[in-house]
Amino acid sequence: MKADQLQICHQALQTLKHELVQEIEDLQESAQPVQLDQQAFGRVSRGEALQQQEMAQAALELCRARLSEVLHAEQKFSEDEYGYCESCDELIAQPRIEARPDSRFCLKCQAATELRD
Repeated sequence: MKADQLQICHQALQTLKHELVQEIEDLQESAQPVQLDQQAFGRVSRGEALQQQEMAQAALELCRARLSEVLHAEQKFSEDEYGYCESCDELIAQPRIEARPDSRFCLKCQAATELRD
C-alpha cells in the first residue's frame, strides 16, 4: 500500500475511533438501569424505558467491539502489518480498506469466517 493511502487509512481509523468513543459515552448514559418509579411511569412507559435501555446496552456492546477492532488495526499500523489479511497474509483490497479501515481479513477470508460462524 502506498504511503498516501496508508495516511488516509490511518486518518480514517483515528476519525472512527473518535466517533466510537463519543458514541460509547453517549450510550453509557442511556444504558444505565431504569429507575422504576411507580408514580413517574405507567406500565407502557416502564416497558418502553426498559426496552430502550436494552437497545442502548446492545448498541453499547457493538460499539465497544468495533472500538476494539479499531484499536487492533492501530496496533497493526505500529507493527507495519496494516492492510494485510490475518488469515491468508494477502493485501486487503483498497476498496474494502476504504469502506472498513478496521478490516482484519480480505473479502474472501471474511466470507469464509462468516460461513464458519
